[in-house]
Amino acid sequence: MGVLDGIKILELARVPPAEMPGMLLADMGADVLKIETPEPDRPAGPEWVRRTLHAFTNRNKRSMTLNLKSPEGQAIFRRLAAGADVLVEGFRPGVMKRLGADYAALAQANPRLVYCSLSGFGQDGPYKSYPAHDMNYLSLAGVLGLIGEADRKPAIPLNLVADYAGASLHGALGIMLALFARERTGRGQHVDVAYLDTTVSLLAATPNMRFFFSDGMAPRRGEGFLGGSYPYYAIYETRDGKLLTIGCTEPWLWENFCKAIGRPDLARFARQPDQFVRAANTEEEAARREIEAIIRTRDRDEWYELLVKADVCVGKVYDVEEMVRDPQITHRQMIVDVQHPVHGPVRQVGVAIKLSDTPGSVRSAAPLASEHTDAVLKDLGVGPGEIAQLREKGVIE
Repeated sequence: MGVLDGIKILELARVPPAEMPGMLLADMGADVLKIETPEPDRPAGPEWVRRTLHAFTNRNKRSMTLNLKSPEGQAIFRRLAAGADVLVEGFRPGVMKRLGADYAALAQANPRLVYCSLSGFGQDGPYKSYPAHDMNYLSLAGVLGLIGEADRKPAIPLNLVADYAGASLHGALGIMLALFARERTGRGQHVDVAYLDTTVSLLAATPNMRFFFSDGMAPRRGEGFLGGSYPYYAIYETRDGKLLTIGCTEPWLWENFCKAIGRPDLARFARQPDQFVRAANTEEEAARREIEAIIRTRDRDEWYELLVKADVCVGKVYDVEEMVRDPQITHRQMIVDVQHPVHGPVRQVGVAIKLSDTPGSVRSAAPLASEHTDAVLKDLGVGPGEIAQLREKGVIE
């Protein structure tokens, strides 16, 4: 039994970051129904099916198509929303209102509804209607300018920060908080999650922002003790051309590293209190170059085994093929297979949150678009003749 068994969620999302909150809740037992737009020219064939089934953020969900621009589609959607616990939408502000499906309209019929909106800049403010993507939010939040080496353009960290760590995880948390509040008040509420807001919040939690508001010490790219310029927190190349990460920000761990590489004299380059925002000085950079030469004398995996035994914070820089074979990742069931009734085993990343009594599970691969349309409509009491008429009108697919 999942912790969210019995919770019904409607999802209107066209991009994976807005789909991920529903997936996280579906993993824990929620019944998530994706509402997708009918597309007569939708791709078909085995390649499209395979890619669809492996879509991580859509697993454990059902799918139906519904044309929300049509009066019939809007009427069906209102019936669905009247019985839902949660609605998740990822459109720009104003779109749901034009469809007659904004929070104010739906809450009249279902005051217990938790309505989560994920948008770039939130539901209000001067930027609310602007288009943007992850890199744009990172740049405006002051995050992008801090990532990478000082003498180069900023490094783009995939779309992990604003999209997923930001909007997706905050969206799922916001929904759970609103559901918890509903247990006390009996009322739902609007959860307004902005990609930009969440990125600013994540930045504020980093060590190099610790003294900005108190002392005016602004971090800069490539500087600070996590910027990569100090020997104790850096990426080193090994003899076989692979990479190794050393992250010994505690003095005793750095001492372990220095002893393990046969250079206990370098322990004096442990992290210092003044290194939160400044870059490494000439002597510290020279120490890093000495260590670079030492690390090049052995292969990556050889160094890893030696340093792990020496109680050092060390990591191998994997490619994805190596990651999925790592013994720790496989032991923690972070790579799993779900059996599809037609297409056989479908490989998935596992459930990251491990609950001891009510664990999450990967019960089904992502659905094909409109896979559950007829079943959902039958549950609403719509007969076969009416379903056929809706399909003929293009209300459903």
